[in-house]
Amino acid sequence: MKLYSFFNSSTSYRVRIALALKGLEYTYEGVNIRTLANRADEYVRKVNPSAAVPALDDAGFVLGQSMAILDYLDQKYPDTYRLLPDDVIQRARILEFASVISCDIHPINNLRVLRYLQSELKLTDVQRDEWYAHWVQDGLAMAERLLEAHGHGIWCFGNQPTLADCCLVPQLANAERMGCDLSAFPRLVSVYQQAITHEAFQRAQPKEQPDFIT
Repeated sequence: MKLYSFFNSSTSYRVRIALALKGLEYTYEGVNIRTLANRADEYVRKVNPSAAVPALDDAGFVLGQSMAILDYLDQKYPDTYRLLPDDVIQRARILEFASVISCDIHPINNLRVLRYLQSELKLTDVQRDEWYAHWVQDGLAMAERLLEAHGHGIWCFGNQPTLADCCLVPQLANAERMGCDLSAFPRLVSVYQQAITHEAFQRAQPKEQPDFIT
């Protein structure tokens, strides 16, 4: 198994957490999205037509998009660790929460969007950071309300990590790196603090990856 990843990509981070939780071994192939290596012709043709990370190559089956990869791993390797429970309602709640991260926050704050804001719309660094902080605050407020209404246990939904935590932790790590104020989200921060003490989450951290850049 091979994972095409970038150390600071939150979507790649999600998959690294899942692989660590499941105890699945893989080789790491760094793809530097800052230098647009993900848009190189060979990568797009041979690995990921979406021109993005992550991409997972499992014995020749190559799959992009982190949420599809997480679902694939859970279906293909259910006996190692389950990211989603069988219970229909609990599964739906976890996916509802994860969708706030993957659909409402990340798409409008990822690197290609921030780059466009500056290169094409000529936003300053300050304006770019204000954009980022606004949408992070808006999305995390949704996530906090969902946990207040339906969350339980020391993780988002129970006493062990699920797909929800795989999505939340990278988003909070990025928000923290960007200097966002997280004080309005005590439940989310509590989960994050729990996660950074967990071995699987520690192994998946950006600083632990072979392509880490200081």
